[in-house]
Amino acid sequence: MIVVTGATGNIGRPLTQALAAAGEQVTAVSRRSAEVPQGVRHFSADLAEPAGLVPALEGAKALFLLLSGDLHAPDARPADLIGLAAAQGVRRVVLLSSQGVSTRPDGPSRIAMRAVEDTLRASGLDWAVVRPGGFASNAFAWAESVRTEATVAAPFGDIGVPVVDPADIAEVSAACLLDERHTGGIFELTGPEVITPRQQAGAIAAALGSPIRFHELTRAEAKAAMTRFVPAELADDTLDILADPTPAERRISPDVERVLGRAPRPFADWVDRNIAAFR
Repeated sequence: MIVVTGATGNIGRPLTQALAAAGEQVTAVSRRSAEVPQGVRHFSADLAEPAGLVPALEGAKALFLLLSGDLHAPDARPADLIGLAAAQGVRRVVLLSSQGVSTRPDGPSRIAMRAVEDTLRASGLDWAVVRPGGFASNAFAWAESVRTEATVAAPFGDIGVPVVDPADIAEVSAACLLDERHTGGIFELTGPEVITPRQQAGAIAAALGSPIRFHELTRAEAKAAMTRFVPAELADDTLDILADPTPAERRISPDVERVLGRAPRPFADWVDRNIAAFR
């Protein structure tokens, strides 16, 4: 049995579907109740309270660990989840980390994630670490303004990074959970092209068949919007990358193709699959 945390999100949902389709027994973990594929067990737990995950881990051979906001909760000790999994007999852990752990190691949110990575590597478990860059699905933040005002508002409109499709992250994670060849691997995941926010708006407009106005936010405006959903330190770390990506953050990684045997999906592909959210 494989336990998937964050199972109702943009990565966890397709990962759960892929594992179930491969014939695996899956337990989908999320904070709130949710619909899951037929045959998948659902379990509600808050990873900020690690002990609550114990019943979900009963009988599990592998764990996909997506920490999200749990990494930054007050008094959070996310690395404890590694020892907890090992104590319950889990043999393999695939950790969703961040590209910034290697490219911006001194960022506050990256230091915390690095500590989880280090704990996993020292655990004696089979492991793999997945480090995506920016997500294509961050464009969902524009859905309401596109629907109501035909506008995309974002900072740094002409500065781009190779955003990755969450479906590719899910497929790579599934491969790491199922295939021992990927044990001990650290996989940096990007899309196939550098794309700016203005170009992303253009891709949405093309899929809709109608024009969209691009409004460039200041950094302060963007941070105010982001901190409605994420901690301020994570907003600052993210905005640092968007404002001035390093050569490593603009690099097209070969790791999606190395694991899956195909090129990563472009942003336009993600838009085509999710265009209903913008209508």
